[in-house]
Amino acid sequence: MITLIVVLIIIAVVAVFSVQNATPVLISFLFWKFEASLAIIIFLSVLAGVALGFIASSLFKRKLSKKKTNLS
Repeated sequence: MITLIVVLIIIAVVAVFSVQNATPVLISFLFWKFEASLAIIIFLSVLAGVALGFIASSLFKRKLSKKKTNLS
């Protein structure tokens, strides 16, 4: 339950921050250059961080469970 509350608070903070920073910005990555709303960039960055965190957590849990079954 506490995890859900923390996630909802983070989503609310990111949403407020994104709405307040909705100006267009120039994004340069390697050879690509494009203009996008700062709110979209912030949202996609948070989404990528959550996805990477979930993947890392899943791999860590899988490694621990394999280790635990090998010891038994």
